[in-house]
Amino acid sequence: MFRPEFIARIRYEFDKTMAAGPIALIGWLGLISLAIITVAGAVVSLFSIVPEGDEDISFIEGFWASLMRTLDSGTMGGDEGWGFRIVMLLVTLAGIFVVSALIGVLSTGLDSKLEELSKGKSKVLEKNHTIIFNWSESIFDVIREIVIANESSRKPRIVIMADMDKVAMEEEIADKIKDLKNTRVICRSGDPTVLFDIGLASPETCRSVIIMSPETDDADPQVIKTILALVNDPDRRPDKFQIAAELREAESVDLARVVGGNEVQIVLADDLIARVMVQSTREPGLSAVFVELLDFDGCEIYVVEQPKLSGKSFGEAVMAYDTSSVIGVCSAEGVVSLNPPSNLPITEDMSMVLIAEDDSTILLDGKATNVAIPSLGKAAAVLPKPERTLILGWNRRAPIIASELSRYVGPGSLLTIAADVPEIEQAVADIVVDSKNQKIELKKVNTGRWADISSLDPLSYDQVLVLAHNDHMSAQAADTRTLVSLLHLRKMKETDDRNISIVSEMVDVRNRTLASVTNVNDFVVSNKLVSLMLAQASENEHLEAIFTDLLDDGGSEISMRPAENYVTLGQDTTYQEAVQAALARGEVAIGHHILNQTEADGIGQSGIIINPIKSTAVRYNAGDRIIVLAE
Repeated sequence: MFRPEFIARIRYEFDKTMAAGPIALIGWLGLISLAIITVAGAVVSLFSIVPEGDEDISFIEGFWASLMRTLDSGTMGGDEGWGFRIVMLLVTLAGIFVVSALIGVLSTGLDSKLEELSKGKSKVLEKNHTIIFNWSESIFDVIREIVIANESSRKPRIVIMADMDKVAMEEEIADKIKDLKNTRVICRSGDPTVLFDIGLASPETCRSVIIMSPETDDADPQVIKTILALVNDPDRRPDKFQIAAELREAESVDLARVVGGNEVQIVLADDLIARVMVQSTREPGLSAVFVELLDFDGCEIYVVEQPKLSGKSFGEAVMAYDTSSVIGVCSAEGVVSLNPPSNLPITEDMSMVLIAEDDSTILLDGKATNVAIPSLGKAAAVLPKPERTLILGWNRRAPIIASELSRYVGPGSLLTIAADVPEIEQAVADIVVDSKNQKIELKKVNTGRWADISSLDPLSYDQVLVLAHNDHMSAQAADTRTLVSLLHLRKMKETDDRNISIVSEMVDVRNRTLASVTNVNDFVVSNKLVSLMLAQASENEHLEAIFTDLLDDGGSEISMRPAENYVTLGQDTTYQEAVQAALARGEVAIGHHILNQTEADGIGQSGIIINPIKSTAVRYNAGDRIIVLAE
């Protein structure tokens, strides 16, 4: 008799093999089939159990006969002799059991494999692909931009990994992006903070990585952990990663830099949107300039070595290109300087920061490389004056906007915040601004109601900023509230001749067309702007430094100045003359705004064109503006 411990051990070992999956089950069924066929073959051979009229058969023949009846129950239909029939009947019944079980195991295993594939848990075997970690509303604009950038590439791939169902991601992408051109999008389901799941996207063979801010409360720690996993993976590639990461809080930037080093570029999303919105109140139309600079569909910013310019001055370098616009220099250490003095000597180790339609169009084709740049001095500084600003709506970017505004306005300015979101009193009380310049007051009103907005007398303010309520509403609901507020403001303006600047934030770029009927001075589409910045940063390792300079109040900013400051209105001239006049004022021209021309004329957004050909003839009229980099 077997002891209970031995029986338990045998049962345990059997359970382990059964838990190994379909392969183990198929193995057990194979062993059972082999045992049945072997026993049946031995019985008919040893006991001479053969069909009537047949001679004795060997074990091999008996084995074969049993095997055929195990696989096909119809084979026994022609058997004769009751002894042989009984043995083959038993073999056939056992075969029916084995084959039925085998079909069930194979079906279950196939279903399990298909379910595993649908979950996106297999490793991606791609090379030179772009990886996007996490999922947010901005991801669709990122994909669109990468698709445009990939048009000239061979078999481009985008791999998306997020903690979502793979099929749901694929369906949403197919619903919102109708044309992927030659790019294929591959989705994988996993946790982008887990090293094993990150490995499924094959980062060791990728071209670039984009880490989006997930729609969770602890977004920044998750992004930082993903950077940490990529950069410090024991099996990471020796080559440098090109990572673009989106963060929300300025406090997270230093930690991200410690973790990612020079392999990561930070896009501080809320700070970017807030600064562009504030600057747009000073320069209506500025958001369109940023979009033109950041999208892959027009001109882009490049940092390229140009050894032929060594020994020239920066002013001569600006005039050395007809189809490109030089805006600054980059040192060998990667330090970017935009709009440096025109007499700055160009050294061999410097790279040029310039705007061009494509890197293939960057040619030293200018006709004025030795032109003398007169010094007219910088434009006279305008002292800030007291201003009254109204913010309609609230989201997490409002405190940054309030703080940024206080840097531009003069002493005695007032900022009124009008919203009705929960706990707004404490949020407004926590805003840190320069109290000498700007006081803050709160008005709890419903920004979607005419009576509430009218009670604020919005037309008495110098500028109005309409923020999206996307912290407390979905993207579409937030844009709907924004549209209602803008329509109310438009109605008020139609019955009043007071002129104010209105800048509005939209979440979804698809709602911008609807908002255009409200006659707003400028729109900042927050998701679109962040998406463009991430897509560009994944391709250009110097982009963060460039835009840090552009958006910093202490650096060179994009300004749109009256054309009459540079050329004579109403006369035929060339854009080159405007560029030379800008240099004489200590500025760098990057484009112009032709008032009476629009996208229908092929001139870009609302008449804005970046990087015009310098030799192009143009006639500037009243209202036209030159777009420059100026301190």
